[in-house]
Amino acid sequence: MRLALDEAGRAAAGGDVPVGAVVLGPDGTTVLATGHNEREATGDPTAHAEVLAVRRAAAALGAWRLTGCTLVVTLEPCTMCAGAIVQSRVDRVVYGARDEKAGAAGSLWDVVRDRRLNHRPEVVEGVLADDCARLLTDFFRLR
Repeated sequence: MRLALDEAGRAAAGGDVPVGAVVLGPDGTTVLATGHNEREATGDPTAHAEVLAVRRAAAALGAWRLTGCTLVVTLEPCTMCAGAIVQSRVDRVVYGARDEKAGAAGSLWDVVRDRRLNHRPEVVEGVLADDCARLLTDFFRLR
């Protein structure tokens, strides 16, 4: 999560909402890819940290299935990112701060664990939650 927090800091430095993500390989320690929000930098509404990290991890593996991989992200994924997580077959999602307004991994919705879908990753929430939330609160306080 500390690496994801570093990525979130990069997003903030670029004027974007400070969310960072890391994809770990099946061994749980190898970093396959990182990402941070780049919507402002790229003008791409889909340039969320999770989507970018998942795309980069798939490129690194040479396959779209991220079976056995873990996505670590500073903020609970939104519905778009939750869909990408399910479609990429990530096995585990670890996140820091809950997103009561747009979260799709247990807060507002629970897309990633919806029994109607063919893949449901494990979800671990609240890892370094205070640090993750503080980064977001500080960013928006300055806005």
